[in-house]
Amino acid sequence: MKTFKTNISLLLILLSFSTTFSAQNTNKQTSSNGHAETFESTSYKRFREGKIRYEMYNEFNTNFKYSKLEGFEFEKGIERYYPSSIIKVDSLYYMWYSKPMSNAQVVGPLDANSTTRAFHWDLCDIWFATSKDGYKWEEQGKAVIRGPKGRYDHRSVFNPDILVANGKYYLVYQAAESLNHARWSKLFKTSGDFVPNVLGMSVSDAPTGPWKALDTPILEPGSQTSWDGEVIHEPTFFVKGGQYYLYYKSNGRLPWQPNISPGDFNKEQADMPLATGVAISNHPEGPYIKSKYNPVLIGGHGSMVWAYRNGVCATLPEGPERNSILFSEDGINFHPVIQGLTVPKGGGCFRPSSFADVDKTPGQGITWGVGHALHPYYHFVRFECDLSIEHGNRINEQYNKIKTYMKATLD
Repeated sequence: MKTFKTNISLLLILLSFSTTFSAQNTNKQTSSNGHAETFESTSYKRFREGKIRYEMYNEFNTNFKYSKLEGFEFEKGIERYYPSSIIKVDSLYYMWYSKPMSNAQVVGPLDANSTTRAFHWDLCDIWFATSKDGYKWEEQGKAVIRGPKGRYDHRSVFNPDILVANGKYYLVYQAAESLNHARWSKLFKTSGDFVPNVLGMSVSDAPTGPWKALDTPILEPGSQTSWDGEVIHEPTFFVKGGQYYLYYKSNGRLPWQPNISPGDFNKEQADMPLATGVAISNHPEGPYIKSKYNPVLIGGHGSMVWAYRNGVCATLPEGPERNSILFSEDGINFHPVIQGLTVPKGGGCFRPSSFADVDKTPGQGITWGVGHALHPYYHFVRFECDLSIEHGNRINEQYNKIKTYMKATLD
């Protein structure tokens, strides 16, 4: 009898241990009042809510690989940087970029004149090149030149991007009027920027031109105390719901930085030295209205934007979510989908859908493009990745198999 009671006790202990182990294994335990409770750490909860995935099930997991380009070999006294998005028209790829006056030395804003540059992006025109395969490029010449004296684009036009819409081609770019707007930041001799600068636009019926510049800018900095009160930089486009989304980088005047424009300091965004906003229009030429939700991305500087599925992706080379890809369905509310990548700097990706409205034609993603490298001189490099919608569909198909199996098991 004693042996029988002992065996029963051992059996009850084993059953209790098994139940407890099973509960811990599923993150569920029974409380003292008999109710089941679920215990989840913050990281585990994000995972279970689908906000993060393992790399093998993440459609945005990729490696950016870099290689040399032909046609942009180093030439002493010549710089090229900030390539636009790349489009294909008939059998040729087209790309636009900043190219300053040849052999014009960068001397800083205090010493610059009509033949020397205040900054690397001073005394620029917009040039373009074509390619049959995306590897070997041929420079074709100037696309957009600086405007006449007194115009908003007289001193420099630079950092372009392209939009294709309504059978026309739209080049948008930063523009500076004169050396009077070249502010020295006091960090070093050639530091600073054009303040205020603006975004200009030129329009053409063909990618080869001729280009007609609009008489007025399409976007300007905000008030002195706003988050975009200093500059308007690096424009790029996205199309959704019949509207044109124009993304741009900016920052406000912060009292502990060597600010380059006079006026009041920014207080509301004093902890935000760099961010990205968006302005939206019903027409390619504007007017563009800045979103009330700006800034929509915390970070920027050399970012890329491209259409994907029914939304838009962006890279952030700088900022608290740098080296990441972020996604937004509505073009406003972004969330990071993968981090820790070596993303292109100042990159322009090949956009196969040519700016189709993602509400009508899903964004196809990207597989390659061109970025600029800074050392030992400004030059272009090709990058490749696997962020196509076809690749994403394959990854999601594998992921959905796992989720279907889990649901069937739990049910």
